[in-house]
Amino acid sequence: MTETTPALEVRGVTLAYERSVVFDGLDLQIEKGRITTLIGANGSGKSTLLKAFGRLLTPDSGSVHLDGRPLRELPTREIARRLAILPQKSLTPTATTVRELVSRGRHPHQSLFRPFTPRDREVVDAALAATGLEQLADRDAGSLSGGQLQRAWIALVLAQEAPTILLDEPTTFLDLSHQLDVLELVRAVNRERGSTVVMVLHDLSLAGRYSDRLVVVGEGRVLADGTPWEVLTPQTLRDAFDLEALVVPDPSSGSPLVVPVVRTATTHAPASPPTS
Repeated sequence: MTETTPALEVRGVTLAYERSVVFDGLDLQIEKGRITTLIGANGSGKSTLLKAFGRLLTPDSGSVHLDGRPLRELPTREIARRLAILPQKSLTPTATTVRELVSRGRHPHQSLFRPFTPRDREVVDAALAATGLEQLADRDAGSLSGGQLQRAWIALVLAQEAPTILLDEPTTFLDLSHQLDVLELVRAVNRERGSTVVMVLHDLSLAGRYSDRLVVVGEGRVLADGTPWEVLTPQTLRDAFDLEALVVPDPSSGSPLVVPVVRTATTHAPASPPTS
């Protein structure tokens, strides 16, 4: 295995979901140490591909590789040490505190002869702090709001300390402020730990701001692949999303900002603010 070995790779993969073929003979590599975001229209196969990377979905043909080795040949515990995944819908266990939920991220590192250690507690505490959940650590996870619960699941992923992280819509249920908090955290984990991150996001402007690479999927293939500025072009948005939009520099970050063009023929000027 060399430094050029991809963190993840699909080779000639055919994926089907509910008897419909989503990808047929797909090839794609995910480089180590970068944030790669999968984008595409609804039903384009973003989450399906992420499930294949995480061994939650078995390809009909072809193979998926983790650090150069076929996933099907790796023991489950070894995969869990090297690959963490946050699915789109996670089933929260009953009668479980937030700390207990996050502590489950340490299970791949434990065994009969290595129970929960002080180091495990330190890692869990750090994950709770990073996601702003210290004050909720003893709360029943089932009593949390949607946004709080999403942060708890992200804390579990952080506690797992896997070098490769898969996130399927990590900003689900979060208001804009907390979406930014989560994505800033994802970027910090990538930059500080060197973690490889593969995300699925719907918000194109946020994808452009927080990603090193964007991969647009649709029609059973990769439609575009490159840096945010290379991918988020009016033509790609038109082809992949049936969206007419302007792409301008975000005045805050300098990343591409997608501004949809008004579809109606007649536009109305916004109401003027009230005067005192």
